[in-house]
Amino acid sequence: MGQALLIKEREEMSFSAEVKNELARIDPEKECCSLAEITGFLRVAGILKLYGGGRYGVLIDTDNPAIARHYKKLIKSYFKVDPKLQVAKSENANLSDKKRYILDIGPEEMSEQILRETGILFVKQGKDCFSEGIADGIVRTKCCKRAFLRGAFLGAGTMSDPKKGYHLEIVCKYKDTANDLRRMINTFEKLSAKVTERKGKYVVYIKTSQYIRDTLAIMEAHSHVLMMDDTMLTKQLKGNAVRLSNCDNANTDRALDAAEFQLKAINKIKEEKGLDSLSPKLRAVAELRLKYPEDNLTQLGERLEPPLKKSGMSGRMEKIIGISGLSKK
Repeated sequence: MGQALLIKEREEMSFSAEVKNELARIDPEKECCSLAEITGFLRVAGILKLYGGGRYGVLIDTDNPAIARHYKKLIKSYFKVDPKLQVAKSENANLSDKKRYILDIGPEEMSEQILRETGILFVKQGKDCFSEGIADGIVRTKCCKRAFLRGAFLGAGTMSDPKKGYHLEIVCKYKDTANDLRRMINTFEKLSAKVTERKGKYVVYIKTSQYIRDTLAIMEAHSHVLMMDDTMLTKQLKGNAVRLSNCDNANTDRALDAAEFQLKAINKIKEEKGLDSLSPKLRAVAELRLKYPEDNLTQLGERLEPPLKKSGMSGRMEKIIGISGLSKK
């Protein structure tokens, strides 16, 4: 069971990594969007580091080198500081071949300014306080909401392979962050995210295929939107094929049951009265049914001289069944 779960996690991480690699190549066009994306990432992936003298720093830990490079570049571009990049081995024994990429932003890299500008650190009654929610000013516009969501997904998001199921989630450390993120996602038309608690953390999740597809589009993962459209269409076509097959099978079963009952009625007449007791038209139908027990009514009707449509065959069969005295249950 544990091995199966590990394989599933690796498969999901693999698909999530593909999406993240695409998102990590996007450079925000506006300064406000750069700040929103950095904020979204720090909100879920940033680790507060305390220095002496009431100073603060931030650590960012990721196993994706593309993400590490992206945020090193984005932070340097926006805040004009260059975070230190460290490479370490994964502490997870099951992923010992993986490396961790750590961005270290200390006081000398203006960590306090970054924390304040992203709304994580603020002053209240003359004291430094840390916010667990999302500052309204960061996500005021739709473009900034897109960027924030992209940053949050790059920081702590995962997505199942659509070929196997539909599930997208972002893990948040704080309840306020999760609730604010859910509300922000739900401001987009026809999107609906929910929040659940899991192992002391708060998970914002989406399970509907169309919602997940639209979320990818909002984050601008356009290649994976096309892939998901392809997968959804394939699943729909397969589903339609299965439904048609089931319908055909059900129709076949009904036709065979009807033919069996018709044969039973004809044989009863044959034994009790003889087929000569039937009118020439009914006798011709009865003899065809005895000769071709697996034909449907349309096929039997085509064998008559002159041919008879299905409705006409059905009417004559009903008369034969009535003469037999058998009743359908």
